[in-house]
Amino acid sequence: MALSMLSRKEKEKVIRRLLIQVPPGEFVNAFDDLCLLIRDEKLMHHQGECAGHQHCQKYSVPLSIDGNPVLLSHHSVMGDFRFFDYQSKLSFKYDLLQNQLKDIKSHGIIRNETECLRVVVLCALKLYVNDHYPKGNCNVLRKTVKSKEYLIACIEDHNYETGECWNGLWKSKWIFQVNPFLTQVTGRIYVRAHFFRRVNLHIEISKDLKESLEIVNQAQLALSFARLVEEQENKFQAAVLEELQELSNEALRRILRRDLPVTRTLIDWQRILSDLNLVMYPKLGYVIYSRSVLCNWII
Repeated sequence: MALSMLSRKEKEKVIRRLLIQVPPGEFVNAFDDLCLLIRDEKLMHHQGECAGHQHCQKYSVPLSIDGNPVLLSHHSVMGDFRFFDYQSKLSFKYDLLQNQLKDIKSHGIIRNETECLRVVVLCALKLYVNDHYPKGNCNVLRKTVKSKEYLIACIEDHNYETGECWNGLWKSKWIFQVNPFLTQVTGRIYVRAHFFRRVNLHIEISKDLKESLEIVNQAQLALSFARLVEEQENKFQAAVLEELQELSNEALRRILRRDLPVTRTLIDWQRILSDLNLVMYPKLGYVIYSRSVLCNWII
């Protein structure tokens, strides 16, 4: 069906659905391409603003406020398209299409025991992220649900290489309640990659986790939490690499007409050619190999 035949509500639904599906790092490019098809600037601006807000929440878009890193998520949403950052104590709107902060306001925070714990956990998490991620970002938020205090830790790192035809995102989220002696940590690790050189390949992997942590004091809890995150993310990374290796082997088996050993080692063809003692006879048009050398090389 042509776009001109759709009603305004149907166009809004199509635009919203397409923009929500855009992989991380490609929102602006996808929006510009869609503008060429829709040719309705007012409609696209409104839908782009709504979808961009959801995109920031879904993929934990990192920002910088006065040189300090800020990580957006749906846990930092205040309503009316506003985000709140505990570290800078600022709320703001963010225009993803213009990469611009708007309507920045200052807020006060009650500095209680939970806030002190949040700062300590953030310091421990930053040490881990700086040691393990090339361009990693992290943040720790507070939430109160039914008079219960929770801390939410978010980690994000990405590599958007549109010029090289691939984009990749790693992010994780960890939630635990502030209890006196024992707490349960609930985590989710998420990886998404998009390759679009000659093929359009999407990889999306996630894992949910639950672990328990003993609480002695704030410093012990922060260090134990950082070690837990490191251990679980290392296990997840090793499992993902193993799964991708197996997927690659399976794809290679389907391409080949017969089963062949896959050594995944580089072959030095120059050395092989010299060892085979190749002799060319131009008039006859064929090549003679030294049989003994060939047999030794195969063995």
